[in-house]
Amino acid sequence: MARSGWDDTGPDTRTQHVRAFTSDRSNLPLPAGHRFPISKYRLLRERVEAQLPAIRVHEAPAASDGQLALAHASDYVRRVIEGRLDAAQQREIGFPWSPQMVERSRRSVGATIAAARTALAQGVAANLAGGTHHASADRGSGYCVFNDAAVAARLMQAEWRRNRRDPLPVALIDLDVHQGNGSAAIFRGDPTVFTLSLHGERNFPFRKEASDLDVALPDGCGDADYLDALDAALDELWARCAEAPPGLIIYLAGADPHEGDRLGRLKLSTAGLAERDRRVFTAARDRRIPLALAMAGGYGRNLDDTIAVQLGTLREALASWQEWNNGAV
Repeated sequence: MARSGWDDTGPDTRTQHVRAFTSDRSNLPLPAGHRFPISKYRLLRERVEAQLPAIRVHEAPAASDGQLALAHASDYVRRVIEGRLDAAQQREIGFPWSPQMVERSRRSVGATIAAARTALAQGVAANLAGGTHHASADRGSGYCVFNDAAVAARLMQAEWRRNRRDPLPVALIDLDVHQGNGSAAIFRGDPTVFTLSLHGERNFPFRKEASDLDVALPDGCGDADYLDALDAALDELWARCAEAPPGLIIYLAGADPHEGDRLGRLKLSTAGLAERDRRVFTAARDRRIPLALAMAGGYGRNLDDTIAVQLGTLREALASWQEWNNGAV
């Protein structure tokens, strides 16, 4: 049985709502015609506030320099903050540098930190953005400046050790359609963090890093084959972590495996993605493993499709939280 419980000094553990954290009110100015759908974060927050009143949305805190340095090289953190990224580095990230970009990136990481702390106290919590898994220790890439899941994992482990002798094993379950190369590189050789990535074989990044468990899927993969692959991957995760089961899961629930995603190349339906989420949440809850959720990628040709998938993920998160807390709402 996994560990549960947390000596929490942050969020009120008596809350009757699922906590979700947002960074979308920190503006990220992008040039006209930029292909990144930045509006999706605001649209998701507005839909959550309108349709899921049992999920309470909170402003995310900004991650500190010291927190970022738990997963990133100090020199890289300084270069980002001071605006010393060169043109090639900015192109690799995909965003032009600005003070607002720095603040937004800090708060995206802070949202996953807050979600992880809350999950350890309440079972389930969410970041309405995050999943920036292409950022490695010394560089950003693929619309990812800092790696929120990596920073949160390392910080939760450090906080855990303040009052306990044993480590906090963490599992990163990355179901974004793109391989979590940055996370894999950061945690290479670290036995306390298990990285699982289920992704499109021929999709970005074209040079993959080795996760603890990689499952590469062919273009056009649909619901049935995907769910079979997920079940097998989860079974392998539990088997390989049997001696030190995770005390925290950070789940990257990308909407980009959806059949309507312009970057995804897979063919999952909205219902198939909801079933994907249900299986992950059920597996965590049955083992009493707290789960922090990040929304990760989503680039729908129709952005409403992406938001619908993400709302489905959050409905599954809510259902899991209700069962974790004996149905209290």
